[in-house]
Amino acid sequence: MGEFFRVLTDNGQLFVDGFTNTVKLFLIAAVGSLVLGTLLGAMRVSPVPALRAFGATYVNLVRNTPLTLVFAFLVFAVPKLDVNIEYFSSAAVALTVYTSAFVCEVIRSGVNTVAAGQAEAARALGMTFGQVLTLIVLPQALRAMVPPMMSVFIAMLKNTTIAAGFSVLEAGAIPAYMAERGEPQFAVLLWITIGFLILILPLVALQRFLERKWRVAR
Repeated sequence: MGEFFRVLTDNGQLFVDGFTNTVKLFLIAAVGSLVLGTLLGAMRVSPVPALRAFGATYVNLVRNTPLTLVFAFLVFAVPKLDVNIEYFSSAAVALTVYTSAFVCEVIRSGVNTVAAGQAEAARALGMTFGQVLTLIVLPQALRAMVPPMMSVFIAMLKNTTIAAGFSVLEAGAIPAYMAERGEPQFAVLLWITIGFLILILPLVALQRFLERKWRVAR
């Protein structure tokens, strides 16, 4: 046990830096994917065929592309276009682009839980599509959307480890650094697992709480 705790105490700053960057990456990508995913979701339920087609194409293309390839494109291909972007920013954009497709589908599914008559009544009163969506439909769909949305963000938090393969110092990169220091990898991986549990369990608890509180009556 002494060796197990020594791994953490002797390398505490590395763990702090790694998980701090993981949290930063998660928060930036969560906000970005929520904004982009909401826009895409609005396109998916839009009365304009071109917008629906664009939203559907984006979702089908991104969801069927491995996240590693999205990272590789942002990290290696984009700089070839004379766009200067650092590795951390590339990772944040990659996670945002990928996760927004799943956020979009959660929003679309939530919107579909609202009775069509609600939107029809609002349009009959002269409300625009944007007003119907933001003032009538989305508030009612919220309780159906939040629990699955939490699942999407939990998955995204775990997906941040892919950034380690693209020169981003976050939790997934810690084993490589520790290997150079000759630290026992089993203990290192256990501490990383504990770290992710500390981050994920509150999200799981919040998800379960919201599922109980906002359960849709069948």
